[in-house]
Amino acid sequence: MKFPSEALHRFLLLASREEIIDWLEWNDPNGVYRDEQSIAEFGTIVSKEEGIEIIKRQLGQ
Repeated sequence: MKFPSEALHRFLLLASREEIIDWLEWNDPNGVYRDEQSIAEFGTIVSKEEGIEIIKRQLGQ
């Protein structure tokens, strides 16, 4: 799924942390993004900023 850079940037700025996590789970169902899973696996939650970076990597941006 490719977004034009400006549209992607706008989506990421306006999206809530929950929407970011929802998108990550949709795009990568085997990933660890929900708080309970992330705390159990890594000892911390995925922040909105980290989620944005993960999305950018997954989209090759």
